[in-house]
Amino acid sequence: VANMSRAYRVNLNMLASVALFTGAFLVFSTQALSVIRRRAQFALLRVLGLTKRQLLRQILLEGVALGSVGSLLGLASGYAVAVLAIRFLGGDLGSNFFPGVKPDIHFDIAAAMVFFMIGLGVTLLGSMTPTWEAVRTKPAAALKSGSEEAAMTPLSKPWLALGCLFLALLFTQMPPVFDLPIFGYLSIALLLIGGIALMPRFAAWVFSFLLGAMQRFITGVIPTLVLSRLANAPNQASIALGGVLASFSLMVAMAIMVTSFRVSVDGWLTHILPADLYVKAASSGNQGGFQPDEQQAIAALPGFARVDFFRSLQLKLSPDRPEITVLARPINQQDPSQTLPLTDDRIAPDLLSSDTKPIWVSEAMVDLYGYTVGKRVMLPIGASTHEFMIAGVWRDYGRQFGAIQMQLTDYQSLSGDLSINMVGLWMQADTATEKANTLLQQLPFSNALEISRSSDIRAVSLELFDRSFAITYLLEIIAVVIGLLGVATSFSAQTLARAKEFGMLRHIGVTRRQIFTLLAAEGSFLTALGVMLGFALGWGISLILVFIVNPQSFHWTMQLHLPWQWLIFIAGIMLVSAAVTALIAGRQAVSGNVIRAVREDW
Repeated sequence: VANMSRAYRVNLNMLASVALFTGAFLVFSTQALSVIRRRAQFALLRVLGLTKRQLLRQILLEGVALGSVGSLLGLASGYAVAVLAIRFLGGDLGSNFFPGVKPDIHFDIAAAMVFFMIGLGVTLLGSMTPTWEAVRTKPAAALKSGSEEAAMTPLSKPWLALGCLFLALLFTQMPPVFDLPIFGYLSIALLLIGGIALMPRFAAWVFSFLLGAMQRFITGVIPTLVLSRLANAPNQASIALGGVLASFSLMVAMAIMVTSFRVSVDGWLTHILPADLYVKAASSGNQGGFQPDEQQAIAALPGFARVDFFRSLQLKLSPDRPEITVLARPINQQDPSQTLPLTDDRIAPDLLSSDTKPIWVSEAMVDLYGYTVGKRVMLPIGASTHEFMIAGVWRDYGRQFGAIQMQLTDYQSLSGDLSINMVGLWMQADTATEKANTLLQQLPFSNALEISRSSDIRAVSLELFDRSFAITYLLEIIAVVIGLLGVATSFSAQTLARAKEFGMLRHIGVTRRQIFTLLAAEGSFLTALGVMLGFALGWGISLILVFIVNPQSFHWTMQLHLPWQWLIFIAGIMLVSAAVTALIAGRQAVSGNVIRAVREDW
């Protein structure tokens, strides 16, 4: 059980770490904007005699105070959320793997200290990075209006971003470590860092291109002001853009991954459950399965168009790994894909010799045992071992430790075991489910039967999937909320820092309504760019999750599916929220006296 849950627990921890990274970036951007807004004040203190060390000590103490209070509040909030999650969802987070078990909350002091230091460290980093630039700049230059843009210039250098993107690409080619996708998660983190670090240059390029392309079409002053500022002050704009980018890209990645997995599981269930009814030996009934005379009684029942018999058993191949599952069943020899959910890794049936006994292995067998297509392997079937050829690989989302399928006739001839423990029944067109159940219950051994409809098995399986991934749906909602909070804090801080700019615009004749329009347009343009880039970055992260993290964690692959409606809906919410947030923040910036807005305090 510990081995089965390890990959699940590691993936949840990694997703939580990614969410923590997003929150940390927003803390950094908010604190950086706050310090940038006070850049001129720091320069004045330098002029009045405050040394660099004294100024750095002041900002350091401010960061320690803010980071300590915020981190302590975050720990308390996280503990409260954990208590609620355990109370309402249980220890398995709603998946119902352990019904009736009520775990207690365990507060890990070491983990809490790590989270506290992360919150404190990010706050200090957000404070010290622009402050260090401010104290190194000559006070006369820092006192000039509009010098705030220079504070973030060191962060716009592309070399760090390009290096992170190169390492991210390199890590995607690395193998798992102890069967865990450590390098896959590192590549996701580096991809996020590199994408965010490239935002200043990319924003400047995009908005400069738009300004140049639209000059002949722009007739109003507000569109010109919007594009001119975004093109010529990209560093501050990128801080707001980075918050949208981080949260939206992670939401896109998780949404694509979960949707791809669910659609793949749905199609897999449809493929592996073709019959209408499935009958198996009940755990409290006939432990040996159905014997030949019982099989004949089932096959002789009227109302059924087709009857397939299955034999499943556990097989130990390695002393240090769990048992694998062997499934013996009728398989379409001419076209095995009609029976099995095969991948593209297979051998054409006409290339198999008549004396070759083929088997088809799950993807986990390839990763864990090196069972590649065309390889001949020895398996202990019956009293001795026998040689088989691997004819193909199939997807199996139900068995993490490996499974093998073979022809039922091959299994019975080699083992001498003629019993079966599952039956697939296809009903005739005029046979209702109730009638089929009645016919089965009339069998003399009906007390040993467990009867299930394939539609019920599929519905229960998808319900289990949704419960298991409920936590990821919750993380998607949290990512959206974090993104909206990032938009709100970034635009509020930037609007307050631009109070003088708005005051000067009011002096030269720009009305309050035009300033509100300007703010709404800036918020919409920035968020639109953040959403587009976030979609591209999230799509790249989803490729890592789907094709690297999941195969290395659970040893299965899936097909890529994009939830367009959900993504468009969330993008629309973020666009509208950004425009509204910019307007609300702008009301405070332009509500004061026009003279006071441009007055210096010294």
